[in-house]
Amino acid sequence: MSDTTFTPVAAPAPIPVGEILPWAIFGGLLMIIAIYFVGTEEGAMALFSGGYVHEFVHDGRHLLGFPCH
Repeated sequence: MSDTTFTPVAAPAPIPVGEILPWAIFGGLLMIIAIYFVGTEEGAMALFSGGYVHEFVHDGRHLLGFPCH
């Protein structure tokens, strides 16, 4: 029987919060914009004229529970 030796695996280095924070803020901003377009872009609160944005996100509105009819 042969002896098997295992070499220790180096632990991954932690990512500093200073590097994560800008990406977390950017991701949060994208999520807020997405929720606006899915939930609010309709009628009197619309930033864009016409119903194109509403029709584009229509199924997402129903999936997330936003009323629109």
